[in-house]
Amino acid sequence: MTTKANSPVTAGSIVVPYGHVIGNEKWRGSEVAQRLQGKVRLIFEDGLGLVDFHLPNRTCILLISEADLVAGDEFKRRLVKFRNTSSLRGIIIVEKTQISDQYYLGVQKLVVLELGMVLLPVANQGEASQLIIQLVREQSRDRTNPFLGKQRTQLPEPAVLQAAQHIPGVGKTKALLLLQRFGSIHRLCNASLDELEQVVGQTVAQQIYTFLHS
Repeated sequence: MTTKANSPVTAGSIVVPYGHVIGNEKWRGSEVAQRLQGKVRLIFEDGLGLVDFHLPNRTCILLISEADLVAGDEFKRRLVKFRNTSSLRGIIIVEKTQISDQYYLGVQKLVVLELGMVLLPVANQGEASQLIIQLVREQSRDRTNPFLGKQRTQLPEPAVLQAAQHIPGVGKTKALLLLQRFGSIHRLCNASLDELEQVVGQTVAQQIYTFLHS
């Protein structure tokens, strides 16, 4: 897995086994890394470039921390560069706190409307780790049993539910319905407009679809 440190997106050739996460060395010792330990198999790799965490199925996480938002526009350049140079599926997780809330609308406009990528807000790194764990487990379940999604009835984890509620037009009730129907944020982000309409109706479905796919 050796990569060049100056390569903008280095992990396109990395094959991440199911149940594993490849983490950027810069996150070693962080809260999000500590919370991932024991829940998934976390391996740190130096020189991942723009990417923070690599998941199976060519999915990767770019994590924008509260400190990144407050520090300036460097994170925006990183997102644009990733979008322009990578064929990987990028999911942007951003810490939306009382301090960083004033910057969130600008991030949302950039990520969703201009770059056309998935944006998931979290309150802290603990919630970020829960989302990553959910995505990894979902991918593993899809691999082992493609029919399991139809059988799953357990309630979603709090961080996943909270993230779904940040989608325009979606409150707690609709978030529960959507996650019970699709099983995960990952599947919700890939749902068709028709599938969404079956759960929440035409108007809200259009809002959700536009938010996730514009």
